[in-house]
Amino acid sequence: MPRTRLGMLTPSSNTVVEPVTTDIIRALPEVTAHFARFTVTEISLTQQALDQFTPEPFMQAAQQLADARMHVIAWNGTSAAWKGFDQDDVLCGSIRERFEVPATASMQALNAILDATGARRIALVTPYIDAVQKQIVVNYVAAGYRIAAERHLGISENEEHLFRRTGG
Repeated sequence: MPRTRLGMLTPSSNTVVEPVTTDIIRALPEVTAHFARFTVTEISLTQQALDQFTPEPFMQAAQQLADARMHVIAWNGTSAAWKGFDQDDVLCGSIRERFEVPATASMQALNAILDATGARRIALVTPYIDAVQKQIVVNYVAAGYRIAAERHLGISENEEHLFRRTGG
């Protein structure tokens, strides 16, 4: 049976995407997941942190997945939540145009679900720092959502949650 190959663009410091994706597709033997990483070590609004999400790193990682002839390439990150939802539209359009493969992003999927279900009042739970969380709230409010509640952990580096959880 031919397999459907899902290509996942993954932040380098993320330790969640691969195991969770593997668990999700376990019941789908005709689907395989393949990952390409690019450097993301800090989530903040500093220029250095924002520069991690310029088009070139995405496109280099997408090239690796395109080389393996993925059936779709997905960005498994949330940067559009604080950088602007249009960022994922531009990224996915660039991937589709350059590699002639369907492309999507996790924030596009989340927002499509919110729209499809008519949800206009939402709560936000993230691991991020105050400034990033505030920008996410601003972007969702600008998109017509009412934020009923929000909580965030104040983490700017993915590995911080590992140390908090394990004491390591």
